[in-house]
Amino acid sequence: MDAVDRISFSVAAGEFVGYLGPNGAGKSTTIKMLTGILTPSSGRIRVAGLDPSRQRTALARRIGVVFGQRTTLWWDLPLRDSLTLVRHLYRVERSVHRTRLAELTELLDLGSFLDTPVRQLSLGQRMRGDLAAALVHDPELLVLDEPTIGLDVISKATVRAFLTRLNEEQGTTILLTTHDLGDVERLCRRVMVIDHGQLTYDGSVQRLRETVDVDRLLIVDLADSAPPIEVDGARVVRTDGPRQWLAIPSDVNAAAVVAAVAGRYEVEDISLREPGIEDVITRLYRTGVPTRS
Repeated sequence: MDAVDRISFSVAAGEFVGYLGPNGAGKSTTIKMLTGILTPSSGRIRVAGLDPSRQRTALARRIGVVFGQRTTLWWDLPLRDSLTLVRHLYRVERSVHRTRLAELTELLDLGSFLDTPVRQLSLGQRMRGDLAAALVHDPELLVLDEPTIGLDVISKATVRAFLTRLNEEQGTTILLTTHDLGDVERLCRRVMVIDHGQLTYDGSVQRLRETVDVDRLLIVDLADSAPPIEVDGARVVRTDGPRQWLAIPSDVNAAAVVAAVAGRYEVEDISLREPGIEDVITRLYRTGVPTRS
């Protein structure tokens, strides 16, 4: 079985693209081919006009890569020293590095732990350090593999805000793989979904919502416990005492269902939950392809 199978896509300069898929779908294989770690058995790849596997050194000077579960920093050195070593690796001029480090220190709020050994940093601090290391040489493309994995809410917000500014203000192209669909909703204007080595979707988050049929959820609190609610256009999927959850298909008028429930039952509270991106992606994984054009 091929890890990836006839995948074809292009990413324009300045885009922020989410590359999604379940475990084993082919995401990491794709990333490793794009960054020159793996050589494809067939096909053609160009990143910034270069062949990644044959021109890996030249490509490294034009891209930055961050793997959320692996650090590129030196464990026993202060973060500042790690970033200095990275400067030498990329042959960045001292004055350019000084200016760039000052920018990254402000944007990523590194100042309070620049002189702390990497091994003493929290996970969120280390991730910000890894981002700085990947950007010291001012790459035109940043490839991120699970950059917010394991981070607390505040650290996630800091990383997301930084990536948004990096993309919007500096025009850095960003390719993001993640299982955190909050990252996708807050960051990506375009998503590609890969499953079983094949690209099953490529487009906007909004169009993905409109393309994949996912039920909305009506949550009804009745005055007392009762048998499952029976109304046209909806079905009960769960009950818990007086609270019932009804699934409403995307092609059914939700207002009509709400009116029917309110007209037939003694209702204390009612709310409608639209499907989130996680629901949409989960459905797409299960069906393999969009159910509507």
